[in-house]
Amino acid sequence: HTLQFNTTATTPTPTTTPTTTVTHYQNTLIRTRSQQPRLSDAGPVIIDGKATAKRIRGELAEAAKALKNRHEITPGLATVLVGNRTDSATYVRFKKKAAAEVGFHSIDRHLDEKISESELLKVVKELADDPKVHGILVQLPLPKHIDEARVLASIPVNKDVDGFSAENIGALVMRGGDEPLARPCTPWGCIELLKRYNIEVSGKKAVVLGRSNIVGMPVASMLQRMNATVTVCHSRTKDIKAHCLAADIIVAAIGKAEYVKGDMVKEGAVVIDVGINSKPDSTRKRGYRLVGDVDYEAVAPKASAITPVPGGVGPMTIAMLLKNTLNLSMHNNKISPEKFLSSLELSTTFPAS
Repeated sequence: HTLQFNTTATTPTPTTTPTTTVTHYQNTLIRTRSQQPRLSDAGPVIIDGKATAKRIRGELAEAAKALKNRHEITPGLATVLVGNRTDSATYVRFKKKAAAEVGFHSIDRHLDEKISESELLKVVKELADDPKVHGILVQLPLPKHIDEARVLASIPVNKDVDGFSAENIGALVMRGGDEPLARPCTPWGCIELLKRYNIEVSGKKAVVLGRSNIVGMPVASMLQRMNATVTVCHSRTKDIKAHCLAADIIVAAIGKAEYVKGDMVKEGAVVIDVGINSKPDSTRKRGYRLVGDVDYEAVAPKASAITPVPGGVGPMTIAMLLKNTLNLSMHNNKISPEKFLSSLELSTTFPAS
């Protein structure tokens, strides 16, 4: 079972995120041609990941409260941090803050950089055996003396909150059969943005730039499951520009600052920018500014909808991590997410999706 929040859709205007009062979670998206973002004199629809992630956290907080009241279950997320990398520590801190915001139980294991692989595996095993923990996240990268693949493989599939286990990825790729228990968070965040902005995917040509296991390949599989015709471009692809010009949807996850230029995008394309890169900028106090894999200033005038950097895909990653945690907490207690969520009545106003 996979947790998905889908709400009754209303027609969005070109420049704002639509809202609608939710009385029940629903499983069907309502889309019409008039609801699709399109090029206009007002410019593209700016896909606001920060605001969307905040709304998702509101949904999750209400669902977690109901789960506690009805079943005395509090979703539990455990994070394992090895060493003192500033970027990793910051990310873990954000996860902990977000978990507390939605009422989740949070467990942190901060381990010395010199910990042995066997000792780390023991910590993971202890968390796997803890019934209050429903999702385990080992923050990467790990020190060089530790086999990352072995450590990640030791996380049981029913607590694989990152969604990267062989079983979850296999279920994601295969047509039919069981749904994955958890989905890779950043790719799922991209898909959630497309859904919540009522962007039609079925029958469209989608180009994914990058074939990483973390973003490129999973998001390509998710787009295929939505009946897009998907092309994955990578370092050996010839004439990437031609592929991009044919695309209705571009997901840029290639890891190169402002790689996608204006002459690579056709009029009216939807552009999802997963990249996060630093670019020297002497006008900024830090001496740099953050940019994506897309040249935003050049591409935005041609796009019908586009994610900014920062504030686009980035905030969605932790939101989807929390969605995975809630879903796993129900699965691990033999509660159907679909039945439970369909019974909820919410008064909060959410964006249409």
